Amino acid sequence: MIETKKEQERALLVGVELQTTENFAMSMEELASLTKTTGAVVVDTYTQKREKYDSKTFVGSGKLEEIADMVEAEEIDTVIVNNRLTPRQNTNLETMLGVKVIDRMQLILDIFAMRARSHEGKLQVHLAQLKYMLPRLVGQGIMLSRQAGGIGSRGPGESQLELNRRSIRHQIHDIERQLKVVEKNRSTVRERRLQSGVFKIGLIGYTNAGKSTIMNAVTEKTQYEADELFATLDATTKQISLSDTFQVTLTDTVGFIQDLPTELISAFKSTLEESMNVDLLLHVIDASDPNHSEQEQVVLDILKDLDMLDIPRLAVYNKLDKTGEDFTPSQFPHVMISAKDEKARAHIQMMVLAKIKTMFERFDLRVPFAQSYRLHDLGKIALIDKREYQEDVEVISGYISPDNKWKLEEFYDGLS
Repeated sequence: MIETKKEQERALLVGVELQTTENFAMSMEELASLTKTTGAVVVDTYTQKREKYDSKTFVGSGKLEEIADMVEAEEIDTVIVNNRLTPRQNTNLETMLGVKVIDRMQLILDIFAMRARSHEGKLQVHLAQLKYMLPRLVGQGIMLSRQAGGIGSRGPGESQLELNRRSIRHQIHDIERQLKVVEKNRSTVRERRLQSGVFKIGLIGYTNAGKSTIMNAVTEKTQYEADELFATLDATTKQISLSDTFQVTLTDTVGFIQDLPTELISAFKSTLEESMNVDLLLHVIDASDPNHSEQEQVVLDILKDLDMLDIPRLAVYNKLDKTGEDFTPSQFPHVMISAKDEKARAHIQMMVLAKIKTMFERFDLRVPFAQSYRLHDLGKIALIDKREYQEDVEVISGYISPDNKWKLEEFYDGLS
């Protein structure tokens, strides 16, 4: 059998701007990028300014007629709306337009279904999709007849979406049970890291800011990276040495985006907890993006919602090779780099070490030569920046976390 090349899905984008809408242009540009990430082609975009969304069809009747004409003339497969539609609006639009209609939230869920690689990630996406689709399992419209596949049909699958509400709730309960087991295992590993005294760093930032590229540059190990939205979903933690023996863990997590579906924030809570328990956050920002200021604010708003604003932060302005000379950073402290530059690793390490020193406490220690072997383990949790030899002792100066200071006292006791 000769396989025929599958034609790209043709999508039409729709957005409504209210007086209270923030970053509308940026949001529509982002919708186009999200759509292209699924492999579809954006044929055209329709926008409208209104005082409020139409309760029945989201857009006004006149604009709806224009969209219907375009759908027919351009053989549109899917209409994608840049807002969360109510089940009623979704059903009405599909009935009137005669094609599949999905909203921004379902589009993001669809991309997450594409990107999930681990068992936990797939479970979390499946759970988020089921919770999102449950109130929409009404009627017999196009929404429940997506046998052709395409955008919005990944994940649970057609047969599952057509099951009754009781069956869907049973699946949700079963997935939540499985995730509790996975989360318990993750918590055990996390607890061991907390007890080890190792300094923990988390990478956060807007999607496609370059977190995975920075992860690879700093750890000198390969992690999936690409110039696409949500390239990384599953939390990845690696251990690295910042200087000599001083060790830290570095965790890369899913990128943030404005209007992230609440179902995903809930479903990915265990993954995001990897960043909630860190000592320092590296906020990666795409300096080349014209909307970088708005993206910075979105990340800060989400951190506020997650009660993570009190965690120390270091801003990493990435993709500096693609910015103009007049670029001005707005966050401090910061480091400005191009993650693929060979000097990026050294610059990041230097700034991270400087930041850590402001968080640690200074100490001095006199160690008899006979006990010098014990300094290796101390160097894993403390920044040792000076070593001098005096007669039969070694004089050590450095910085240590207040949480680990008790280990110095234990050190003194061992030397007495």
